[in-house]
Amino acid sequence: MPTLRRAAARFTTFTATTLMVLSLTACSHPVSADGYPQSPQFAAGHFRNTEPGAEPAGSGGMVRALWRFLTEKPKDAVPSRPIEVLPMTRAAVLAAPDASLWRLGHSTMLLKLDGKFWLTDPVFAERASPFSFAGPKRFHAPPIALDDLPEIEAVLLSHDHYDHLDHDAVLALAPKVGRFLAPLGVGERLVAWGVPAAKVFQFDWWQGTTIGRVQLVATPSQHFSGRTLSDRNRTLWASWTILSPQARVFFSGDSGYFPGFKAIGDRFGPFDLAMVETGAYDKDWPDVHMQPEQSLRAHLDVRGRHLMPIHNGTFDLALHPWTEPFERIVALAAGQGVPLVAPRMGERIDVVAPAAGTTWWR
Repeated sequence: MPTLRRAAARFTTFTATTLMVLSLTACSHPVSADGYPQSPQFAAGHFRNTEPGAEPAGSGGMVRALWRFLTEKPKDAVPSRPIEVLPMTRAAVLAAPDASLWRLGHSTMLLKLDGKFWLTDPVFAERASPFSFAGPKRFHAPPIALDDLPEIEAVLLSHDHYDHLDHDAVLALAPKVGRFLAPLGVGERLVAWGVPAAKVFQFDWWQGTTIGRVQLVATPSQHFSGRTLSDRNRTLWASWTILSPQARVFFSGDSGYFPGFKAIGDRFGPFDLAMVETGAYDKDWPDVHMQPEQSLRAHLDVRGRHLMPIHNGTFDLALHPWTEPFERIVALAAGQGVPLVAPRMGERIDVVAPAAGTTWWR
């Protein structure tokens, strides 16, 4: 009976999600009527990757993926017991030294650099989905509430997928955020949602800004974008390079493995900490999500010192066991002598000299 109940629940989710995603095709918000002719990445109305053929499957591929989620999902794709989360307080965050980092979940990181706070890909929603009742559900609560976060100098956005761009979180954060830094097109989404245009700044690859003594550059990645089936690749995707007097940090966002990592390392490396996507990979999307072996290569390419695997531990977005990305990257890093740090959710680390972590997922 439990097996039948699980199958029925998966079938219901599969059917509902498929129909709801398809129904969204008529209600996409246009990003730019004129496009971005000044961008080398933009052509024929869409952004594109630099490597030929590095594109995910279309709507047919999405339906196939949903079917595989129904029929091939392992039982241990989600934790069997609650994940340990270290609660964070506003007072402790404010008192922390420079070059501090807290992992809030998935790809959401809070950094303290040069006396200011910086936030990546803020997602605080219960589900990485356009719906509150369907879609991937969080394994754990955020370690700090949105209201308890300090004033944020800038939010860095890598792309507009639901597990990286949370509509409600963005609007809740807007009053306490100085700037939203986004790839081309993503900033226009924020303005359409109601974020003041004066706070929104858009960048092509290799473009950026300096805020105080912190330089922030939107660097290349190999991925795709869109929040419905009708706005595919209408916005750009990016990684981020963050350079401060206290620390040099790389944030991969989402990406397949590609030569751009070496170009980033040649231009901006070495990095004290490289936060590299390691999770939600699959044989069906090798060009837009890295296997752990490729995550390690990307880390070496950008010339990172300490490797921090991200894009894992919060949402069930693939067909592998939820602990597999951690176990594989730990073994790979050890084999190459690469220092690895995998903090618990809410745990503070020193970006320049992080302490050896624990295998908390076990």
